Amino acid sequence: MRARESRDQVAVAAALITELARGRLTPDGLAGARAVLDRRIPAATLDHAAETALLDAVGPLWDRGWTPRDLVEVVRRRIGSAAAPLAADVIAADAARRPATWSTAGVETAPRAGPLLTGWRARPGVDGPGAVLRLVGTMLGLPPLPGVPPEEPDVSGIDPKVLARVRGLLAKAESTTFAEEAEALSAKAQELMARHALAAAVVTGMSEAAASAGVRRLWLDAPYTSAKSSLVHQVATANRCRAVSLDALDLVTVVGHPTDLDTVELLTTSLLVQAGRAMAGAGGGSRTRSFRHAFLLSYATRIGERLRAAGAEAEEAARAESGDALLPVLAARGEVVERTVAELFPRLTTKRFTVGNAAGWQAGREAADAASLRVGREALPD
Repeated sequence: MRARESRDQVAVAAALITELARGRLTPDGLAGARAVLDRRIPAATLDHAAETALLDAVGPLWDRGWTPRDLVEVVRRRIGSAAAPLAADVIAADAARRPATWSTAGVETAPRAGPLLTGWRARPGVDGPGAVLRLVGTMLGLPPLPGVPPEEPDVSGIDPKVLARVRGLLAKAESTTFAEEAEALSAKAQELMARHALAAAVVTGMSEAAASAGVRRLWLDAPYTSAKSSLVHQVATANRCRAVSLDALDLVTVVGHPTDLDTVELLTTSLLVQAGRAMAGAGGGSRTRSFRHAFLLSYATRIGERLRAAGAEAEEAARAESGDALLPVLAARGEVVERTVAELFPRLTTKRFTVGNAAGWQAGREAADAASLRVGREALPD
């Protein structure tokens, strides 16, 4: 009887935590909710109730299109980096109690003993119950996402050493303070990925029978996420992919072939780092929001122009080597990408940007030219 009463107490306490988490958790609201918990739930019950509330909130997310990585990313942005480990611990606890829908690979977790909140109470400077309330509230308020199957491994035959080399080139491009060196390094990375992607397309050819394209979710860091999403769209289009933005979550979903998705993710990440550095050094009106918004939109537009020119040149070279075998393969892949986008996002709208700072637009274009794709020291044609 006592065991049943204990379970009932935990269930009632978990329901109270969930109810409080649905409220407005402003600093005052959070303090009030904490006071209610202290007053109405015994400490011995609270830790178990908190875990129950967390697991009840996280479970439905997997059926609503979310993945473990997505949850950690949105928690980091909405609550803060200090709460991300708690989200990871909840994910691990959920996976341990039942067959996991998604792999927890890429989500860092730590071994624990006892309820989740017990360990979090011991962390200096961390309000354990407050973190639980905010995390439960965040998970309950997340909108559904289009269901995305786990990404299949890329069997195109591209040498993993190429990917490692590309990552090394982009890391050097991000760290150098010399624009000309960054140009050459970024260009070499794009050249390698484009060449191998097209070569692999010819090798695999029409034997590919994929019913849908691969999907990659890219999370953007504030500020200016709307303008940054424009860069993702430009890079995706230049690499035979489609990008769909969900501004409410600072999320861009990219649809394409796995190798092309790798190119988009790697190149976008590097170009955003380079754009941030160039914007910080632009001087003048770079401190104003309108300048930076215009800068990033212009940067994205110019990068897109140059990437498309580079892509056309790479395709022309590939056709010269393989004849007409490449065109039907790319056309078939394009149809699969469009069909996958239509299935995942049946009601798409087009977003238009406005620019009200001419100086920012000009500075962004100049920065994109400085980060332009060059092979060695020969500029690609404009």
